[in-house]
Amino acid sequence: MRWKCKSSKGRWLYVLLMLIVLPVVVAQKIGDPYKILGINQRATLPEIRKAYRQLAKEWHPDKNENPNAEARFVEIKQAYELLSDTERRQAYDLYGITNEDDHMYKQRHDYSQYARFSNDPFEFFSTHFRAQDQDITLFHKLSVTTRHFENNILEKSVHTPALVLFYTDWCFDCVRSAASWRKLVDSLQPLGVTLATIHAGHEASLARRIGVHSVPCLTLILDKQIYIYKDGLNSLPKILEFMRWKFPYKLVRGINDGNVDSFVTDFEDNKVKALIFEERQTIRLRYLITAFHYRDRLSFAFVDISARDTANVTSRYKVQRSMDTMVLLKEDSIEPAATVSTTEIQTQTMRQLIEANQMLTLPRLSSQNILDTVCPVEWRAARRVLCCVLVVRDERDVRSNAHSIQQLRDLARRAPDRIRYTYVYEHAQPDFVNALANGSGIDLSSLDHRIVVIWRRESTRIQYEWLKESWPSCGRCQGEEGVSYQDKMNRTQRALDEMLKRLLRPSEVVAYEARIQELVDESSPCGARLVMARVSEWIERAMSALRSHHALSALSILATVALVLAAGYFMAYLIRVEEESVQREKEERRRQNGGKRNNNEAQPEMRLHELRAEKYNGLVRLQKPGCRTIVLLVDSQSRVQLLSKFHRIVWPYRKNKTLVFAYLCVERNVEWFRRVLQLSLGGGGELRVNRRNCVGTVLALNPHRKYFCIYHAKHPECVKPHKRMSRMAASLGGRAPDPEAGAFIGFTTDPDSSDDDCYDPPLLLQENLLDGLENWLDRLFEGSTHRYYVNYWPDMTTK
Repeated sequence: MRWKCKSSKGRWLYVLLMLIVLPVVVAQKIGDPYKILGINQRATLPEIRKAYRQLAKEWHPDKNENPNAEARFVEIKQAYELLSDTERRQAYDLYGITNEDDHMYKQRHDYSQYARFSNDPFEFFSTHFRAQDQDITLFHKLSVTTRHFENNILEKSVHTPALVLFYTDWCFDCVRSAASWRKLVDSLQPLGVTLATIHAGHEASLARRIGVHSVPCLTLILDKQIYIYKDGLNSLPKILEFMRWKFPYKLVRGINDGNVDSFVTDFEDNKVKALIFEERQTIRLRYLITAFHYRDRLSFAFVDISARDTANVTSRYKVQRSMDTMVLLKEDSIEPAATVSTTEIQTQTMRQLIEANQMLTLPRLSSQNILDTVCPVEWRAARRVLCCVLVVRDERDVRSNAHSIQQLRDLARRAPDRIRYTYVYEHAQPDFVNALANGSGIDLSSLDHRIVVIWRRESTRIQYEWLKESWPSCGRCQGEEGVSYQDKMNRTQRALDEMLKRLLRPSEVVAYEARIQELVDESSPCGARLVMARVSEWIERAMSALRSHHALSALSILATVALVLAAGYFMAYLIRVEEESVQREKEERRRQNGGKRNNNEAQPEMRLHELRAEKYNGLVRLQKPGCRTIVLLVDSQSRVQLLSKFHRIVWPYRKNKTLVFAYLCVERNVEWFRRVLQLSLGGGGELRVNRRNCVGTVLALNPHRKYFCIYHAKHPECVKPHKRMSRMAASLGGRAPDPEAGAFIGFTTDPDSSDDDCYDPPLLLQENLLDGLENWLDRLFEGSTHRYYVNYWPDMTTK
């Protein structure tokens, strides 16, 4: 519908109305579109249209008097628009992306229909929205330097994934990607992803180090690893799928009724358990990012409420099917430590809940990070924090004495803020335990089930005291006469309480002091275990990919590659068999001839063509691009000697298909040589060439690009090319007083040159003219010889 206002006041009133109403329409949320339309997730497009028509007729505001009919009608329309769009439906099915949780698909109103009015206020809004899609100011706002990238983004990627876009100012593809990047920022920043841009021109060294070959280039930084996204920025589902694939494998474990007990009761990893309940097959990206952020403290699992084999675990934690729920479990696997349930759990809400419950009730000192959290450093005596550490042998000792450990856990649950409880494995942290034993003179064999109270004044220096009574264990109490287990436990707890009250006094001095090293990270695998884990991970990833809907295309590509390789190998095998057969026949004929080579057998040869008028077009003018003609200038006296030596020098290049070797008789064609030299100077005076001085000159002609390189034993390029080449050009240009006597190849020197640059050319014999040709050919093929350009190749006349 097109709205027309007769007066300018009416138009501005409509603008004000749109500014007020538009945010309300955009902010409206969409629920489950399948439930709204009452269809199955596997419904086809005709079924979706049929359901939409029926519901639209039923809930149309003009036909339904229900006060909620208008809102219901809008909800039905939005659900139909989402499911009828293939890309949006795929995004919702895979990642749960809807209009309310991802701004990627929020549509703006099209004001282009009002652009025809010259004084219409909507012309401003139409131009503004169109310009906003190609505005790269957001690139500059999010731009960071190399130092910030290395010190912040790369270092924090251990817990916070980052997307970094490389761009330049004058890049049309970057301008076209500006709108997609803006939507990507609006979508992923609220989920806890760092998004930044880097100017590839200003930070060229970083772009080269990462491997950015073109812009715009999107990179994912995850756990200090950099991954380059090679597709376009227009499809958000592809980017999300790329990110999901790069996250650690099995970061979130799938849970059903069969394996829930093994997950919620196994706290040997020293992590809080987090269960995510959703009515979908795959976990949302927002929960996956949160699981990556807290992977050192929490172990995440995902429960698909819609699956048949998750009914018991869903009812066990009283989860509603229409709500997303997160349950945090500590040592008590039955009663959750914290629960949040809503239509969509915001990232900030999840992080606040996890921050308050990120440690177990009785954690184990399994890494330096846990030690810093449980036993923080406090140098002030009035605010000292005391940590009660129980020393046990290993995990089997903990399982066999579960009741005594539970008693210590109860104390930790009731402890005040300045008193913490924890335990440590003696075999896993030997340096830490030995430091405490050596500083106090206690025998290592008597440390089992002993409690030490420590106060960390510095990060590496602690003060501590040992509790005289050992913490009771069921096995030890059975052997003591007249003392029950409960009496022993009560007596030990009273002694511990008295000791803690005494040590909390600011004036109290702690008995012992020791320096400790950094704790060993028990969760980090060793080299062999890490390799095996990586191998098993890739095998499981491959098997999972084969079970997906992309398996057929992947198998077809692999089969095609295998077929091409097999065909290539088969052809190479046939060629090798044929060559061996020919070689055997030659050897057989040679043995029959008594070891002598057959005269009719093809001999390797290299032809030297004579450059004359009849062959001029074939050797020069009609040469293919990339080919060169190497020409030796001889006369009748030096022909035999120089051609023999020239043939021996160029013999190693006989198999090069781009080279043609020839010779030129200066008696008949010296005029052509003079014209070539004169054309390379761009005009100038007339050259007088001495034919005898031209003998031994070698020209490397590039007919297609119209230039040549020249070799002569006295050419200035062989002496000091950076100074004498300019003098040669000056001589060729006619500034020399006498261009004769070989001045065109630098036989003369500039009278204005300094004494150290002048030299008397040595006398050369005819057999020494080609002594430096081998080195010159090497420089020629390296491209370091000087090039003389001509506008055209002169004619070669026949005399």
